[in-house]
Amino acid sequence: MTFDWSQFGIVTGASLAGVIILLAITAAIGFSIGRHNVVDVTWGLGFVVIAVITAILGNGDLWRRLLVLVLIGLWGLRLATSMFRRSRGKGEDPRYEKLLDDAGGNRALTAITKIYATQGPALWFVSLPLQVSSVAHGTLWYLAVIGVLVWVLGVTFETVGDLQMDRFKADPSNKGTVMDKGLWRYTRHPNYFGDACVWWGTFLVCMTFWPTVVTFLSPIAMTYFLVFATGARLLEQHMEQRPGYREYQQRTSYFIPLPPKKASTG
Repeated sequence: MTFDWSQFGIVTGASLAGVIILLAITAAIGFSIGRHNVVDVTWGLGFVVIAVITAILGNGDLWRRLLVLVLIGLWGLRLATSMFRRSRGKGEDPRYEKLLDDAGGNRALTAITKIYATQGPALWFVSLPLQVSSVAHGTLWYLAVIGVLVWVLGVTFETVGDLQMDRFKADPSNKGTVMDKGLWRYTRHPNYFGDACVWWGTFLVCMTFWPTVVTFLSPIAMTYFLVFATGARLLEQHMEQRPGYREYQQRTSYFIPLPPKKASTG
């Protein structure tokens, strides 16, 4: 296995620059339309930008660079499209509204520092497996196969979960009720679980030897974001006020899909 440190510097520098430019454009759009949830659309696109940069500037195994580009491209574009459709014609996301209200002071400065500026380091760090593997040579084909399978599982959960939720919300009779059908019967957050699988699968595809092995911290960070930081935890806090949600919590797994618990009869 060989690794080109000088080329890695070029790749990671270009990736960071691409993310900064994308977020600057996103911030300009967010301020112009008066809502900052546009950054959720940029989240998926940011990884696509990095995947394109690593595919072009990397000098590692070509098959891996192209495979990663396809995997991240399909995932990122689907996610960005889904987020755009959900936010189009609607107001600010309650999460961001609460963040701005709680911070007080200059709302514009808070939006820049707490919403946009935090996305850049997160995008860069989570994408480290892409960046490192793009300048590495050495094939662990069996891990790549497993990685693709895990990625497929993740995209399936994410896509199907989103479609099921969209159909649920589109039915006026479901207003104010809790979605507990389909994949949502087995986990309260099938889309977040799928997202985590996508990044663990991508990590396995990117895996060679040193130094790519140390980038396992990236999918760990992404999983932490999804479970404890900005994903499921914040959504749970918002949903707990909805009638029937606490009962849903008691019978349905928080993150990893599991058979639902039977209601107690005592």
